[in-house]
Amino acid sequence: MSETNSMKLILEAKSQNESFARSVVAAFFVQINPTLEQVEDVKTAVSEAVTNCIVHAYEGAQQGKIEISCELNANTLQVEISDFGKGIDNVEQAMKPFFTTVSTGERSGMGFTVMQAFCDSVEVSSKQGLTTVKLTKKVA
Repeated sequence: MSETNSMKLILEAKSQNESFARSVVAAFFVQINPTLEQVEDVKTAVSEAVTNCIVHAYEGAQQGKIEISCELNANTLQVEISDFGKGIDNVEQAMKPFFTTVSTGERSGMGFTVMQAFCDSVEVSSKQGLTTVKLTKKVA
């Protein structure tokens, strides 16, 4: 693919939309012929990012918006996942393994660690009202 291509998806921050988001991004990604393993990596990273929006940004309220923007360029997928929730007080601390702000339930604090393991780069910017996670995945 010599040209860039892009898409944007806006969805409700509901847990049932997590699998839809990961499937849409994966379907978009296949245009640059990734391996099956690379597709699964992207699906896992997107799943973690969307789940973080639902659980942390909106505190599990099952309301609010999540915006996903994707761009393909040659052999690279860039995905930006944004929420408009409460923000992350300390991004550096939040990206450490096992850090979580949820003291009850099944949260392990491994969301950003998983994203980093499956992507070539992960960048996070956050303030009250806007958090964006930028995932980059290259196809060899």
